[in-house]
Formats: sequence, C-alpha cells, structure tokens
Amino acid sequence: MGYILALDQGTSSSRALVFDQHGHMVAMAQQELTQHFPQAGWVEHDPLEIWSTQLAVARLALQRAELQASQLAAVGMTNQRETTVLWDRRTGVPVAQAIVWQDRRTAPACDHLRSHGHARTLQRKTGLVLDAYFSATKLQWLLDHTPGARARAEAGDLAFGTVDSWLLWKLTGGRVHATDTSNASRTMLFNIHTLRWDADLLTLFDIPPQVLPQVLPSSTWYGTCAPEWLGAAVDIMGVAGDQQAATFGQACFAPGMAKNTYGTGCFMLMNTGQTATRSHHQLLSTVAWTGPASADAAKVLPSQTCYALEGSVFMAGATIQWLRDGLGIIQQASDVEALAASVPDTQGVTLVPAFVGLGAPYWDSHARAALWGMSRSTQRAHIARAALEAIALQTADVFDAMAQDSGLHLSELRVDGGACRNDLLMQMQADVLGVDVVRPSVTETTALGVAYLAGLACGLWANADELTALWKAQRTFKPSWSPKQRSDAKARWHEAVQRTRSPA
Repeated sequence: MGYILALDQGTSSSRALVFDQHGHMVAMAQQELTQHFPQAGWVEHDPLEIWSTQLAVARLALQRAELQASQLAAVGMTNQRETTVLWDRRTGVPVAQAIVWQDRRTAPACDHLRSHGHARTLQRKTGLVLDAYFSATKLQWLLDHTPGARARAEAGDLAFGTVDSWLLWKLTGGRVHATDTSNASRTMLFNIHTLRWDADLLTLFDIPPQVLPQVLPSSTWYGTCAPEWLGAAVDIMGVAGDQQAATFGQACFAPGMAKNTYGTGCFMLMNTGQTATRSHHQLLSTVAWTGPASADAAKVLPSQTCYALEGSVFMAGATIQWLRDGLGIIQQASDVEALAASVPDTQGVTLVPAFVGLGAPYWDSHARAALWGMSRSTQRAHIARAALEAIALQTADVFDAMAQDSGLHLSELRVDGGACRNDLLMQMQADVLGVDVVRPSVTETTALGVAYLAGLACGLWANADELTALWKAQRTFKPSWSPKQRSDAKARWHEAVQRTRSPA
C-alpha cells in the first residue's frame, strides 16, 4: 500500500504517474489531447476526451507499474486550471465543449466589467486580475450561449466545474461534485479570505449557486473511485490545481520560496505563507493549498491554508508547438534546443509570443504576436533561439515583479515542467534572471505534488519535513551574463513588447 497514483490532466495531454513512498516515479503513461480552435481566439477541449484519455492512461500506468489498484494507498489528482466544464447532473453528459483557460472570447465582457469599475473589488476579494483567463466569464458565456442552459442551471439540473470537478464526478460515478480551495481560487467567484463562494460575485456574473461544487481542502478524502474504472475501489485523497501542486512538489513550504513550471504556459508561484499578499504589479494572489482537515493538521503542514503570489505567462511550450505545427521549422519539440544552439545569438530577432494576448505583468488581451528585427540573413535557427529567449524573458518580467511585490530577494528559482529539460533554455533563464536556476532530480513535480497531498491525507507521509528531505537538486544553472548584457537584453525585449501592444 505504499504507492500513490497521480492523475495529471493538462492542457496538451492527460497523464498518469505512479509514485512510491520515497517519491520515486515507478511508471508513467501519457496521451495527447486534441486542441479545438473553432474561431480566432477560441480554444476548446472535448470533456469526454478529457475523461477517456485520463482513464486510459491511469489504467496503463498501473499496468506498467505492474500494480493492481488494490495496492494503491490513494489517488491524487491535479489539473489544468480555469478550464470550464458544464454538464448535466442526471446524465453526466457535457452540454458544450470545455472552454480552455487560453480562450479569449470573453475579453469584451471583462472590458465591460472593467469600464464599470469592478476590477478593484474583484482583485480585493479574489486576488485575481479581471481577465478572460479565469472561469467566471467562461461559465457565464456557456449559460448565455448554450440553448436552455441558464434555465436548466437555475433548476439545479446542471453542474459546473473546473477539470478536477469533472473528473471527480466521473471517477466517483456521479457521487461527488467537489473542488479544492486552490482550484476554486481560480474561478473569480471564490473569496480567498473567507474561503467561500462569494454571493456578490455570483450576482455580478449572474451565476446560479446551484451549479457550484463543494469546496474541500487540497489534502483530504474526496470520495472513492468506482471499482469499474481501475479494478478496485480506491480513495481519492488529494486535489490541487497544477501550478499549486507543482509548488508543493518542489517543497516550497517556506515563505519566499519560488518555482517556475514550463508547460504549455509558464507559471511562477512564490509562497507567501498565511498572508494573501496584494500585488501592485498585476500579479495574482492565490490559494496555494489547504492542508488536511484534522486536529493535528499543523503538525503536517506549517499552516492550514497557504497563499502564493503567481505570475502567468500564456505561451511557453505552446510557442515551441507553434514552431513545429505552425511554421514547420522543427519536426518535434525536442529539436528546438539543437536548432537554437546552432547559432550564437538571435542576430537581433525578437519574438513576442502574444498569440492569445499577454499575461503577467501586462494582462493585455488585445496584444498579438510579432517577430521583430528580421533581415534577409534571418534563418530558422535565429527564430528558434528567439522563441527560447522569449520564454526566459517573459519569466524574467514575472520574477522582477514578484520581487518588488514581496520585498524579498529571490536567491534561486526552482524549475520543473517539460521544457526545464532543455539545458539551453535553463541557461538562458539563469542569465536573464541573474540568479541560480535549480532543476530537481524529479521534474514531474506537478504530479509529485498532488501525490504528496494525497499521501499526507492517507498517512503515507507524516509531515512536510519528510517531503522536504525527499527533494533533491539534479543540476544548478549559474548565471554567466554581465549586468550590462542582462539589462540590454531586457531593454530590447521591453521595446518589442511595447511595440506589440501599440504597433507603430
């Protein structure tokens, strides 16, 4: 019973990983998820494909681990956040495609709310910047644009959830409609100070409270997987949004510790402890996690509810996908490192990958991507290198804003996610930040984090100190640039960003 099955439902794929009691990955399975782009700025997923792929990889991971479900201590689940699913409570059938976090269709609705002075109240209550990124306007759009949906929702016939809620519903055979505090804090409907759905916000977005899931701690008993799915009934003991789970998996348990995940987007979180720090640089204040609900919870985690500052970059790995699928200059994503390393610099080329607008610290829904500085001598290698630099420079913007908001000097950045295996990118990141970039021995920290949350709830691990002892660095990238090189690179980047936002 010393194994945890971690379900990791991401934007680009569904994955399942099995971890043992030492935090070692025993097996992994992954299946890509179809991306649907019905209109410019729209991004959708099929909720039934989310479910079918997640179930398939869960079964395959157990098979590869040569384990039966009865040998699992628990299941943990982490997920792409903000993506919005609406389904029929009676049939379990989605009423529409899921609207993905990258989707920009509700940007005009956010502009309308902003023009009527609601941005400040929303930030005060939710810690979030008013933006189409979050779930509230997506859910409102589904209720208003799906025939009959609003009436059915008001009658209590429909259920809303982020992807964790949808999968919980399916795994438990429709018995559990719940989410955790970290995912709830990304909806723009949840008050992060009271840790409750906010009645005023529900009124503002015209959301019937009947559609909302129950909110539970990130590390607790959620329900039991129906035996037909995995071959035995297994308790689901941990749920967290992907970036909060990665922060937990990186053992960032003390205030001031920060991590950056390089996935479809880039997401940097810094632990701020029991305080929800308000940002003055358009970063997000978010719930990081809520510990096990027990009398001895303080012995397990330093605080019951931990908060974080977060900066979100929309296009990271997705930029590399664009090089592959849009431009066709690489055959597979892993080819980008060698191609970019074949030239010493970008030869003045700068890519601003604002394909779906710009995230933190700009939050500009109307910015669009652009390549600057090309000449007749520009080659595909220069564009590839510019794409990697863009990921590092976007992260630097967030890192600098985080340091200013927190008043803390961040001495290192822990990194994870698929692109952190790219040594050239990690060296670029250290160079533009001017601090050490530390890659752990286990880079699957999103899945590992929710495995830890589930393991704490079921008693596989006793406390956060045990988890801290399991964390090990695999490689540290030291900055090699001079301060002038760093400031010149940032100046070129900021000029390009400004021109993208306000084209000449």
